[in-house]
Amino acid sequence: MASHDQYYKAGEATGRAEERGNRVGETMGDKARHAKDKTYDTAQHAKDKTAEKAHEAKDRTAETAHEGKEKTKGVLQETGDKMKHMAQKTGETVKSAFGMAHHDEDDKEKVTGHEHHTTTYKETKF
Repeated sequence: MASHDQYYKAGEATGRAEERGNRVGETMGDKARHAKDKTYDTAQHAKDKTAEKAHEAKDRTAETAHEGKEKTKGVLQETGDKMKHMAQKTGETVKSAFGMAHHDEDDKEKVTGHEHHTTTYKETKF
């Protein structure tokens, strides 16, 4: 039969083993929490970086679209000006062909920023 001393020592051994187990468990828990925190921080950093890059891409896209819009606007304005000039030249050519061209610069009037010509028709006898 076991003596009281042996039971005492067995109890002490069990207590120490339990304490060591608890320390190991705490250490493992600490390591797990640390890994979890590190994973969270890494994921948060990746999320922030992705949002930053997406914002930069959005800004670049908007900038490029604006530049394209301005370029198109300029091309259309230039094309419109050329068409207007060609139409005016065509009108002058037709007037010249029919003898209706007006060559006197003193008779020109300014009307809302555009030149307005007064034309006098001549009767021609054939």
